[in-house]
Amino acid sequence: MTLRREGDRLLVDGPLGIETVPAVMREASAACRDGVRVVDLGGVSDVDSSALALALELMREANAADRKLAFENLPQAMEKLAQLYAVSDMFSGKRF
Repeated sequence: MTLRREGDRLLVDGPLGIETVPAVMREASAACRDGVRVVDLGGVSDVDSSALALALELMREANAADRKLAFENLPQAMEKLAQLYAVSDMFSGKRF
């Protein structure tokens, strides 16, 4: 799993699951506090429900700090999980 920052974008590459989410959360949270406004998941190769939990937690943090945050290029599996948990409208291209 790698995270790379490009301006106000955070690009996530590799598997995003129960084993990688804790480290990603720490780095992504810090990056969001430091100005990241878009989390691009286009390079994510594999997800489980913890990836969805990560995204929701980052959204909560952004909302609490009155910041805008968007997610782009969600993997299809993550979109299906969002539908299953009835939170897919939160990822419909809006910024939170």
